[in-house]
Amino acid sequence: MWGLFLFLAPLLLGQAPAVPPAEVSLLFAGDAMQHKAQIETARRSGGSYDYSTCFEAIAPEISAADYAVINLETPIGGAPYTGYPCFSAPDEFPVALQKAGFDLFLTANNHCLDRYSRGAQRTLHLLDSIGADHTGTYPSIESHNRFHPLMVQVKGIRIAFLNYTYGTNGFTPTPPFIVNYIDRDKIKADIQRAKALNAELIVACLHWGDEYQLLPNNRQKELADLLVNEGVQLVIGSHPHVVQPMEMRYDSKGNPRALVVYSLGNFISNMKTRDTVGGAMVKVTVRRDMQNRIILQSAQYTLVYTRRPVVQGDNFEVVPAELEVQENPSRPHLKGFLQKAREIFSQYNKGVTEYLIKTRD
Repeated sequence: MWGLFLFLAPLLLGQAPAVPPAEVSLLFAGDAMQHKAQIETARRSGGSYDYSTCFEAIAPEISAADYAVINLETPIGGAPYTGYPCFSAPDEFPVALQKAGFDLFLTANNHCLDRYSRGAQRTLHLLDSIGADHTGTYPSIESHNRFHPLMVQVKGIRIAFLNYTYGTNGFTPTPPFIVNYIDRDKIKADIQRAKALNAELIVACLHWGDEYQLLPNNRQKELADLLVNEGVQLVIGSHPHVVQPMEMRYDSKGNPRALVVYSLGNFISNMKTRDTVGGAMVKVTVRRDMQNRIILQSAQYTLVYTRRPVVQGDNFEVVPAELEVQENPSRPHLKGFLQKAREIFSQYNKGVTEYLIKTRD
């Protein structure tokens, strides 16, 4: 009743009604990769590929978010399908990721041109065909100008997504194809455009940093500072293939101002060293208050692990790391991954705590 009064009172006084509060949960995952072994285990008779079991254990957590984001670190470039160093994954891979609950695919990363601009364009066509949001690469300047920044509305909150990469492994896009590279002047201009489009929350997803390093380099730190000072509220990083620290930044009154996540590590891959066998998912809750302000309410992480098949016919699976260590403690590098990730987060995280996924059912 009190909420109804707050909404109707301005009308009775001849004013515009207050905007009712809204709460939105955003989920971010790391690098979705397809190495050769993953492709081979997904292949079925008749030439199709089945990834349906890869995300079963983690899909409820992804789907529970209002909007979920994944870094698609492989072109969907068509056959022949290949792993490292030049990737091309089957069409069924992003379809399975979408079915698991991911809404937005980030396409600006160092592998996006592994099948040249033709493969990158085919990736966008496939994502469009399944109705998935994507950002970071564009088939033309007209498409870039129309869809960058990517504006989405989630429960009435207008969110702008920006996606950039440090490079593309020496490949260059063939005009008119466009890749968003990290360029400070361009990024600042893009942030101003997001504001002009009335974005209430600005999210910048950066493919940056040094591979396999558990701490961010100075370039990451400096760019994060620039983004936050320009008005970005969420900075989400990928590329190192290992987790790096997360920090909530606060204003002079002690209120959350911005979240910086330097690297989420691997979501799914066939990387085999201790720090690359898993990654983190970050869940961010934002809300609109009665004064129409967007507030960063909380940020938490949970750790995930890529379970490799041990029986012929099984597939690679993403599972909650804590549950996996309880049920299968002898899995390669699992204990070491958990221990080192928690050590880094315990020492360097600021205002971002761990939560555990309690069940896979």
